[in-house]
Amino acid sequence: MYRFPNPAAPHRVAPLLALATKLLGAGQPADAIAPLREAALLEPSNPIIQHDLGLACLEAGSIPDAIAALQRAVASNPRYSDAYLRLGVALEKLGDNGAAIIAYDRATELRPSLTEAWFRAGALVYMLGHRDEAIGCFRRAAATGGETSFGRLGKARALLTEDRNQEAEQVLRRTLKRDPKNAMAHDLLGDLLSEFGRFDEARECFQRAINLAPLLAGCYYDLVRCRPVTSDDDGLLQQMEAALDTPGLEAGQRVRLHLALGKAADDLGDYALAMQHFDAADAVRRGSLSFDSAAFSAEIDRLIARSTPEWIARASQLGSCDATPVLILGMPRSGTTLVEQIISNHPEVGAGGELHFWNERGAVWHQSGAGTDTAFLAKAAADYLGVLRTIAPKAPRVTDKMPFNFLWAGLIHVAFPRAVIIHCRRAAVDTALSIHQTHFHPSLAFPTGGSELVMYFRSYQRLVDHWRSVLPQDRFIEVDYEELTRAPEPVIRRIIAACGLAWDDACLRPESNPRAVRTPSKWQARQPIYRNSVARWQRYEPWLGLLRPLVDDSESEARTALS
Repeated sequence: MYRFPNPAAPHRVAPLLALATKLLGAGQPADAIAPLREAALLEPSNPIIQHDLGLACLEAGSIPDAIAALQRAVASNPRYSDAYLRLGVALEKLGDNGAAIIAYDRATELRPSLTEAWFRAGALVYMLGHRDEAIGCFRRAAATGGETSFGRLGKARALLTEDRNQEAEQVLRRTLKRDPKNAMAHDLLGDLLSEFGRFDEARECFQRAINLAPLLAGCYYDLVRCRPVTSDDDGLLQQMEAALDTPGLEAGQRVRLHLALGKAADDLGDYALAMQHFDAADAVRRGSLSFDSAAFSAEIDRLIARSTPEWIARASQLGSCDATPVLILGMPRSGTTLVEQIISNHPEVGAGGELHFWNERGAVWHQSGAGTDTAFLAKAAADYLGVLRTIAPKAPRVTDKMPFNFLWAGLIHVAFPRAVIIHCRRAAVDTALSIHQTHFHPSLAFPTGGSELVMYFRSYQRLVDHWRSVLPQDRFIEVDYEELTRAPEPVIRRIIAACGLAWDDACLRPESNPRAVRTPSKWQARQPIYRNSVARWQRYEPWLGLLRPLVDDSESEARTALS
């Protein structure tokens, strides 16, 4: 496995590499780091030794050290494709997805047959919302990988991304028939089945994935969300607690595992234990991510200052006359999934899910000032309609339920003055508590607990108050989760009318919507509208900690709604 091109000191390097090979072969990558590091000191410009040192650090979970070694490897040999691949993996684990994509791109540029790099790049660009680019990467993985594991998984993921779900299921089942120990295939199949409400089958897939690959313990998060955990689930809590001690468990998997334990404890009524695990998950996230609340507040100030009533009033002159888009936005966990399920069960509506379009265009507008440019708005509108038409070519309305579009409601209205923007509201403390209990991808610049979440919520409220004051009331529609769940039909009729659609009784049965649900609320989305989550914070009242100030906000909102 190891080679040493420097013949001047083979007697010193060779024993170190031999020891490292033995330790790696025995599954002891952490122990292999020291001899590899010593060898690297002896031959600092040897890219192979630096690569192997980086790989050992990567397998041992020492991610910053892995990145440093792999960067030295590619500096010594800029055409070292395997080093770029491993560097991408390390950067991805660190949460630097942009740099990881660059590394994967360099790896495939140097070696176009590098299937794993195509697959990993596809997964990242898909997560960032670049659907067509992701399909291209997955197709290249399938073409270069053939019947290898990453080749078959690439084909499955291309089909999933194209919403050819039945074909994807067939590919995954064929893959598992040939390779029943493929943990990633079990995980992908579990995701697919749960998205369509086949929860019992999905649970079996997630459990098999964990059994085959204990480092995928984060799959417990998806498993416990397939249905409520009950006292009949003998040993599940103990299994998950034991999984916390899995050697080499990555921070991302640990976060999901703590959240799974919290959800299970919540289902079983042990709210003190549940909050311990939710807090533990947030603590792990804080170890690798930070959020600058003051900077975010300043950005909100800039958004408000730029989105003046005068600029908003120019919408009819600047924007598209197309009424296709239905934007569903608000804080995460505020009821956006339920509202999309309601609207998209109408026969004339296509469901777009969470589209990243405006987060990207909005950032360009916010930084460059291009939002006042008619050409910018025209191109943004045309490109967005192209995305919506790809999703549902003939539907009169297409939804986009990206919650964070609350940042760009003014820009969206100016681009599409006839589009309907539906703002979902929920009691502040219930929203924050649900956020605290939910997994969000590390790429989202978003706090999930503590005073940072309270400050984020206050900034959000300030911006939405501005939108409420400057956007037309017939275009900025507000839906209160508590009102929707208390008296669904009148609220649903108001929503459908605001979208300019004829009434259809199917909208009263969102649980019957056959579409895939790709949010953490998969199980809830398959249930009739219920009120179990209203005032849920009261169960956690003794353990709210730094979220407690939002209780007063919620009570104030309730008084305002009644007045």
